[in-house]
Amino acid sequence: MLTELHIQNFAIIDKLDLRFGSGLIILTGETGAGKSIILDAVVMLIGGKADTTFIRTESDAAFVEGVFQLKGPVREAVHEVLNREELMDDPDYVVLMREVRREGRSVARINGRTVNVGLLKELGALLIDIHGQAEHLSLLDPRAHLGLLDRFADVSKPLNEYRQTYHSLLTLRHELSDLRKAQSDAERRIEMLTYQVEEIEAAKLKVGEDEELRKERDRLANAESLAQNAQEALAILEEGSPETPAATDLIGQAAQALSALAKIDAGQSEMANQAELMLDTLSDIIRDLRDYLEEIEFNPKRLDDVEERLDLIHLLTRKYGGNIPAVVAYGADAKKQLETITGAADRIAELEMQEAKLLEKLSKQGTTLSERRKAAGAAMGKGIELELDDLRMASAQFGVDFQTKPDLNGIPLANGTRIAFDQNGFDRIEFLVAPNPGEGLKPLAKIASGGETSRLMLGLKNVMARADEVPALIFDEIDQGIGGRVGMVVGQKLWNLSRSHQVFCVTHLPQLAVFGDQHFQVQKLVDKGRTLTRVELLDGESRLLELSQMLGEVGEGTLRSAHELLQTARQMVKSKKE
Repeated sequence: MLTELHIQNFAIIDKLDLRFGSGLIILTGETGAGKSIILDAVVMLIGGKADTTFIRTESDAAFVEGVFQLKGPVREAVHEVLNREELMDDPDYVVLMREVRREGRSVARINGRTVNVGLLKELGALLIDIHGQAEHLSLLDPRAHLGLLDRFADVSKPLNEYRQTYHSLLTLRHELSDLRKAQSDAERRIEMLTYQVEEIEAAKLKVGEDEELRKERDRLANAESLAQNAQEALAILEEGSPETPAATDLIGQAAQALSALAKIDAGQSEMANQAELMLDTLSDIIRDLRDYLEEIEFNPKRLDDVEERLDLIHLLTRKYGGNIPAVVAYGADAKKQLETITGAADRIAELEMQEAKLLEKLSKQGTTLSERRKAAGAAMGKGIELELDDLRMASAQFGVDFQTKPDLNGIPLANGTRIAFDQNGFDRIEFLVAPNPGEGLKPLAKIASGGETSRLMLGLKNVMARADEVPALIFDEIDQGIGGRVGMVVGQKLWNLSRSHQVFCVTHLPQLAVFGDQHFQVQKLVDKGRTLTRVELLDGESRLLELSQMLGEVGEGTLRSAHELLQTARQMVKSKKE
């Protein structure tokens, strides 16, 4: 349960530190005082939207922190998440924190460690369930009814198994669709792919050959100039002229002189060695130049062949990729596509058999799911009718209508018909109600009044909460549309619910508020030109005064009525305990 809530710089809340006990916790106050703002902070705390509009004016960030005590079935579920994420701290408590900063960045923490919002939302869903005014509208939207029924029926395991099969079918059908599309224009694609594969394979490309061919082309195109430069270098190095001796002769003479010098002055032996090394290097150069001259070709035909090969490579890289590896990869992919298309008929037949098996499996799983839902729908109807009886709708009836939609490509049933399906199964459901005797069951969205919808929601939540393991439930003005005559019954029902859950209730009804184990008053104040929200825990005279104000102008009559309401609530609670 939620034991501590700390809010700072959130909307009109500058700083708020609240401590809660178990049971029914009531929040009252005038409209606009900040009750809904506190709930907005809790929603953000458990992974809801973190909007910069929540940040108090002239503040850099809004901050919310909640401390939860772990008891009962939820303890094990929370521990599983904490151990999985290596976030375990105190086994009896978990601390959630959320911060939104002015620049838009949101920070989420669990037990002081930064986590992603998805994990915060996963853990928050185990700890708190918020039933706000918007949920009244969910009852009027048939699309939301299936989710409400599934939650009551607790079909998460068979639904997950069904969805796994469903997604396998989607994947298979996607492949089937691609294959059938490929087969429909197979002739044209086979012709094109065959041409591409043959063109690339015929070229017999080798990685790096284009660079080697360019070098060869440069040599062939400049053979005469290359030969002339090589011969000139040889002449200078080896042959010389009548006027100038060869470079090897001159360096040989210098080497001899330095060798003789080193015999006299041993300290210059290194210089003599360098001269000998230079002479050897020149000999290597001369030898390489002669080999190079022999390799130089004056071969116009080879030059034409090289140019033609380079043109082919250029053409293929322009068509199939920017370089030779890309062209080779393109050819391999085209060949694979060709093999896929030519073998498509066999693969299609194989996939169609698998599709039939998956559809049959979905049919069995969907039927099991539907049977669970129908049984739960009947139980839900009886439970809600009992609740409505207490809420002064004694003759009201509630039912769940189940429908299916024919579809030639749908799930096959045992009777041979095929029906439409999606990731939630093949049931199309809608809640039906008959508020008055003799009217017959009709869609709830079309006939329920505002007050009736509120009572239906309360009845639904009471029925569902009995099987709900979430320890903390928040009801935001669940009494909307309900008068004082029914308020005492609503309060007693929330008190009953709070014996197994920690229940928070924002209300304007004093008949409901008197059942609270804790009663907080939310006030809006103006201090130094700034609007602030303050929350006070009421007890004794302060609580009696707040209840009196909720009844009307404070006076002897309203104070007496408030006292009587408290006494009546205590008697009702006492009789329930006994």
